[in-house]
Amino acid sequence: MRFPTLLRVRLGFLLTGLLAGLIVASSVAPPARPQATSQQKTDITVSAAISMKDALDSATEIYKAKNPSAAVHFNLGGSGTLQRQIEQGAPADLFISASPEEMDKLESENLLLPGSRRNLVTNRVVLIVPVAATTTVASFQDLTKPEVKLIAIGEPRTVPAGMYAEQILTHLGLYDRLKPKFVFGKDVRGVLTYVATGNADAGIVYATDARVSTEVKVVAGAPPGSHSPVIYPIAIVRASRNAAAANEFEAFLLSASARAVFAKFGFGPPAP
Repeated sequence: MRFPTLLRVRLGFLLTGLLAGLIVASSVAPPARPQATSQQKTDITVSAAISMKDALDSATEIYKAKNPSAAVHFNLGGSGTLQRQIEQGAPADLFISASPEEMDKLESENLLLPGSRRNLVTNRVVLIVPVAATTTVASFQDLTKPEVKLIAIGEPRTVPAGMYAEQILTHLGLYDRLKPKFVFGKDVRGVLTYVATGNADAGIVYATDARVSTEVKVVAGAPPGSHSPVIYPIAIVRASRNAAAANEFEAFLLSASARAVFAKFGFGPPAP
């Protein structure tokens, strides 16, 4: 059976249109899969002792100036708290603690990248009082005076500065006598705030913390041999999602340029 001429013409046009549509559709490239950006490739999280905040902020500015695509995020707090967060699976690429104890614990649990641990800086422990203090505190022994009502220290179980404070006061035979006066900070900056605001008559912090506040003054340093050396170790976390970038940032923090920044903020050179 033969189609009428008009119908055959219409079918021809229809087939021609469909064929053209198929050709155009086949020439359109499929949507590209999302690619990891350079920002994501250099994105790292550093869990660090809060006493290093100002020095790390300053050093990181230098690092980012040389590595514009780098994105470094800090999770700051008491070293013991940060240690537990890492143990519980919190995301972290680098860990900087204010004492070797927390790093030792993570290392014993195989939670650090082997061979990545180094000593970063050292610090000193000092006794501070408010600038406008009316009490006459000039030594650790003066903390026993009746006019000294509250003494701020870090929680010894989770804050290295508190652990050092406990060691110092125990060494001097003062810890048990002063216990009723203690007010505990969740980290060393909390201790600094207690004293700076006058909510504590004295406090025990790192020398570097005392430098960042104009509201406190140092009245004494910890006696030699009264506490463990204040060593800040650094290491890459085994579960890091970007170990290469973490390694690069760690290398920078161990470099001479970063060390100069740390010295500016009062930190000492790394222990051998």
